[in-house]
Amino acid sequence: MEKETTSHGPEADENRLIAERRAKLAALREAGEAYPNDFRKDSTAGELQARFGNADAADLEKVGDTFTVAGRMMAKRIMGKIAFVRLQDRSGAIQLMIQRDDLPAGVFQQFKHWDIGD
Repeated sequence: MEKETTSHGPEADENRLIAERRAKLAALREAGEAYPNDFRKDSTAGELQARFGNADAADLEKVGDTFTVAGRMMAKRIMGKIAFVRLQDRSGAIQLMIQRDDLPAGVFQQFKHWDIGD
């Protein structure tokens, strides 16, 4: 009797994830530079948390500065035109609120395809 193989289980899941990642990489390469390296951060999550962690909404509305942070996306929740992201770097974690209408055209749609850990 031959042993029947199924496409269920950890190996199948891992193979599916690898195939999805490769397809996403191919799409990024087709669209342009897959791994741009001209990004420069000027802040860490810990610095921003220390500076703004206790600020209320009114205080945050007054901040006119722009900050650049590098880290891994540890959680992502998309709710229509708004998304919440937990970004973590070596110094800590912060939550971001991303509004589709505040981004250049097409960026929010690209963001929807980013994976946890990116």
